Amino acid sequence: MAELTTIARPYAKAAFEHALAGNALTQWSGMLQLAAVIAADSGVQALLGNPRISSSQLAELFHDVGGASFDEHGKNFLSLLADNNRLNAISEIVALFEVMKAEHEKSVDVRVTAAAELNADLKAKLAAKLEAKLARKVNLSYDINPSLLGGLIIRAGDMVIDGSVRGKLGELGDALRA
Repeated sequence: MAELTTIARPYAKAAFEHALAGNALTQWSGMLQLAAVIAADSGVQALLGNPRISSSQLAELFHDVGGASFDEHGKNFLSLLADNNRLNAISEIVALFEVMKAEHEKSVDVRVTAAAELNADLKAKLAAKLEAKLARKVNLSYDINPSLLGGLIIRAGDMVIDGSVRGKLGELGDALRA
């Protein structure tokens, strides 16, 4: 994983800088995510490791499947990845690109897991509190997990806030055993 990140980092940085200069971060994000979806296909995975398939054929495959979703610069980027045998790193390139994009936009993706559906008012209050705490724009996504019994688990990057009843009961059980 660390090796793949090392390989992907310069490509992600180049894509980010090009997209930033062209004021096209969202467009590039979409193109890269589509390329990652194409690369994740099991048929494409088999072709990526096949020595009989040339880099230009691989690039052409991505161009054909993506169609008009890839602009000229996106196609050139995919051709460069194919020429350097780096199409297998596209998912890591996407992840690094998205981190750079979020940092530039001062935003953070936050996943909230709740025991039951939250109403709109509570979601708005939670978003406001998290934006104040994290000093960033918050992009919330929600999951429902009834096994939490109540409360929330909030994940933002590597930060986890476990305010679930299940988590509190676990902490209490650990304290009683100590």
